[in-house]
Order: sequence, then structure tokens, then C-alpha cells
Amino acid sequence: MAPRLDFYKASPAAIKAMMGLEDRIGNSELEPSLVELVRLRASQINGCAYCIDLHTRDARKAGEDDRRLATLSVWHETPFFSERERAALAWTEAVTLVSQDHVPDAVWEAVHPHFTEAEIVDLTLLVVTINAWNRFAISFRKTPV
Repeated sequence: MAPRLDFYKASPAAIKAMMGLEDRIGNSELEPSLVELVRLRASQINGCAYCIDLHTRDARKAGEDDRRLATLSVWHETPFFSERERAALAWTEAVTLVSQDHVPDAVWEAVHPHFTEAEIVDLTLLVVTINAWNRFAISFRKTPV
């Protein structure tokens, strides 16, 4: 599948705006390994090959091991993730799939005890941002290199 256009070149101003979101995420209190798990899980849900490839590599650089990465798509069924990570992954799935259930109260009740209010806002920004990147990459058929 051939790329449709290089969105970095087509609109540098749009990418600059996206990078502003990334700067905020990078300055948040969220741990880097969690950030990469969230990016990877949302990318799996959205079916973004480019982002799955990128964030799998970035997760390894952040210290993730292959076993956790291999089982991320079935995190509900494994003992490999902490309660904080499970809460973040549930939040990621609910926000990514917002049109299905509008982020149920049960997911809120699961995430709230594990994150400060500021962290929940930053976690939500992270989910929103990776979903935006996924939509850029999928729409314009950005492929792994």
C-alpha cells in the first residue's frame, strides 16, 4: 500500500501543533513505560501498523520486555501488568472507543484511585493524541520503514 501524502511536509503547522501536545505529555508525571504502553494499546485498537511498529520499538527502549509487549492486546487475561497500568489501559480503551460506551463509570472508578486528577487529564491527553496520530498515519497510509 503506497503512502498517500507526507503529512509532515504537507502541513508543518499541523505537525507543530501536534508536537505541542507531545511536549506536554513529555513533561507530565506519567512514567515513560506507561506512556508507551498506552500509545501501543491505542494503536493496536485502531489498527495503525506504522504506530504499532514505532511504539513497540519505543516501549523496548523505555525498558519494556517482550513478554508484556506480546500480551498487551490481552492484558485483561495476564498477570503481567500492575493495577495502575491496568487502570490506564482500561481508560485508554474506553477513551479510544468513546463512541461505543461513552467511557463508563466503572472505568472512571477504576482509574481514579490510581492517578491524581492532573495525571488523569494528562493520561486523557495522551490517549487523545495517539488517536490523532493514528488517524493521520492511517488516513495517509504511512507505513513502517
